[in-house]
Amino acid sequence: MTLAGKISIEIGVHATAAKWFTLYTRKLYHVQNLTDRIHGVKLHHGHDWHLNESIKQWTYTIEGKVIRCHESVESVDEANKRIIYKLFNGDIDHQFKIFKLIFQAIEGDGSAVIKWTIEYERVDEEVDPPYGYIECLHKCTRDIDDSLLKE
Repeated sequence: MTLAGKISIEIGVHATAAKWFTLYTRKLYHVQNLTDRIHGVKLHHGHDWHLNESIKQWTYTIEGKVIRCHESVESVDEANKRIIYKLFNGDIDHQFKIFKLIFQAIEGDGSAVIKWTIEYERVDEEVDPPYGYIECLHKCTRDIDDSLLKE
């Protein structure tokens, strides 16, 4: 059985892809205020939230369990409105050797689609794939979309 995998979800949203991309590239600290599943995020290392060298510390709930981890930006593709995050330390390292969260905002006809992809490698076969993360991302995306529409 393979320990590596990839899962993704596409969610239709009402706010524009540009608004979504701006949130994640210029206002990431604000995400914690837009959904109740994210309890906190703070700058752990560095001086700028959006530089690749900066490390953020996140606290959020997955499947009823509070999770803590660090995150850094691996790459930003402005042309495709795509960001790759690396999650590590804390509760992540107990289950995954590799955990990448890929965000992409895709412009549609009058609306947008948010695509979340998780690329992972589990530490062993006893660890389940991160389906709870996909559920959380779906619910957070809905909450955030509602907030972006009100702006």
